[in-house]
Amino acid sequence: MIVDRPLGSTHPKWKDIRYPVNYGYVEGVPAPDGEEQDVYILGVEVPLEEFVGQVIAVIHRFDDVEEKWVAAPPGKRFSREEIAARVAFQERWFRTEIRM
Repeated sequence: MIVDRPLGSTHPKWKDIRYPVNYGYVEGVPAPDGEEQDVYILGVEVPLEEFVGQVIAVIHRFDDVEEKWVAAPPGKRFSREEIAARVAFQERWFRTEIRM
């Protein structure tokens, strides 16, 4: 996974949004929006450039074409509530369901 918005960085368009988690995309995996698949990376508390881990959940957006993947280091798990809290900085604008 390529991290293009590391922990602590700001959104390229909305400067008031700061990333409390690493965020990036899965190179070569197309998403419904025509871009590469976006992914939140949980369980790593330092800024990253790349990440190898496992997908632990999918955030389905009912009011958007995109789904966001949630990845973590191997063996690391988060509850739906923990995932929701960590991605609320961005997902609060959408009606979502976390699929484990």
